[in-house]
Amino acid sequence: MRTDRESMEYDVVIIGAGPSGLSCAIRLKQLKPELSVCILEKGAEVGAHLLSGAAFESRALSDLIPDWKEKGAPLATPAWKDRFLFLTKSKAFRLPTPPQMNNHGNYIISLGNLCKWLAQQAETLGVEIFPGFAAAEVLYDENGAVRGVATGDVGIGKDGRKTDHFQPGMELRAKQTVFAEGCHGSLTKTLIKNFDLRKDSDPQTYGLGIKEVWEVLPENHQEGLIAHTIGWPMDAKTYGGSFMYHAAGNQVYVGFVVGLDYRNPYLSPFGEMQRFKLHPAIRKTLEGGRRMAYGARALVEGGFQSLPKPTFPGGILVGDTAGFMNVPKIKGNHTAMKSGMLAAESLAEKCVAGAECSAYSEKLKTSWVWKELYKARNVRPGFNYGLWFGLIHAAFQTAGGWMLPYTLKNHADYAQLKKAKDCKKIDYPKPDNVLTFDRLTSVKLSNTMHEENQPAHLKLKDSSVPIGKNLPEYDEPAQRYCPAGVYEIVEEQGRKRFVINAQNCVHCKTCDIKDPAQNIDWTVPQGGGGPQYPGM
Repeated sequence: MRTDRESMEYDVVIIGAGPSGLSCAIRLKQLKPELSVCILEKGAEVGAHLLSGAAFESRALSDLIPDWKEKGAPLATPAWKDRFLFLTKSKAFRLPTPPQMNNHGNYIISLGNLCKWLAQQAETLGVEIFPGFAAAEVLYDENGAVRGVATGDVGIGKDGRKTDHFQPGMELRAKQTVFAEGCHGSLTKTLIKNFDLRKDSDPQTYGLGIKEVWEVLPENHQEGLIAHTIGWPMDAKTYGGSFMYHAAGNQVYVGFVVGLDYRNPYLSPFGEMQRFKLHPAIRKTLEGGRRMAYGARALVEGGFQSLPKPTFPGGILVGDTAGFMNVPKIKGNHTAMKSGMLAAESLAEKCVAGAECSAYSEKLKTSWVWKELYKARNVRPGFNYGLWFGLIHAAFQTAGGWMLPYTLKNHADYAQLKKAKDCKKIDYPKPDNVLTFDRLTSVKLSNTMHEENQPAHLKLKDSSVPIGKNLPEYDEPAQRYCPAGVYEIVEEQGRKRFVINAQNCVHCKTCDIKDPAQNIDWTVPQGGGGPQYPGM
């Protein structure tokens, strides 16, 4: 712990003002009002970095705040109709909607708006929330237990030197620290390594979700309709699919998810999303409309068998940072919220500095979250054997196959990439700036901003790898997997150079996950940098 940093003491510090972190804080204050609780949020405001579909299951919210309707929670659009389509290049075939994807009783929401409302409920109870302060370092005590976190220094220039605006970070020390960072948290990945939290679990596996908000013509809008597709433009060996949620005000949330275990290094998830919109079944909804917002983020897809040990001395993992997403449902907000509530209930029973809150693990195992994820555990890995096997296997699971004792294995996404010489290049259509767009135009709609004079928060462990290894072997896939155009290869005087445009980063974490050499380390930028998602 540094001597130049001021410190603040709390009973519980929570990292991340997403659904799990806010639910944890609210439940803590409901049970033990005397506990001092604070939340650090790296976004400039609560909701700024939140991106989800979102078709929301209100089960956990009703448990947390039973009178949420009377209190004005922003759940105003009930889902009333589901549609599930299989796409070929030019046609769409209606398929029966899988039971787990039935959204009757759910709501189409903006997750950012919901969490802004949850933040208000938390602050009313006495929770302190600090947006614009990114937790950059885990603090440990003399016994190796987590003792809190420190925010990053600000006012460090590109050259690594202190500027006239330098301010050291702040230490927030706590008896217990709850990590609710979301998918592939930058601190969580260090905790997993430090405490070997994955020694009894499979590797986590991920998808990249790219989302746009459209305002469409009234005649093309069906408020409350939820549509999902599989098939084209993905090939039969690549996991992926889409969602279209018809929200209020003629808005449609359009999203495309690509499993990050894809094999062809020439694949561009952003390119797949753009050409998906050209399909006749999709085009007819969007034509005549206008794109209002854009964003992207990685999703946890490993499920039950990829859950790490969720506790360690002095801390707890909750929500997507641990992996509590139900992939067949395409939902994780309800499970994230419940995991945060269970963590709070455990800490309310015993909040001791440096102790390991093992009661949280036990509460998880007796909860509906555990049962839900266990039933769904074999659906996503079934698609590792191809689309058709995955569909048949998923139908078998739905029919009761989850009762069988086998559990399919997950694999590390980065290790699935094939060499460029063994793959075909993919010819993506040029953007028409009507339905399809380029990445830089899209990033502008995410309102992404970073302080210009700061070191890149995307760090290379070995600067020689991109040109010396990834380019000859994989045609440097960072040029294509990043949905924000952060990485590019430029040639100057006959020499190729790897360029990192960190100012474009929308914080999706894909580079940290998919780089075949595992050479990119995503860390938090200074201040509240990143996207500012409006109503996403």
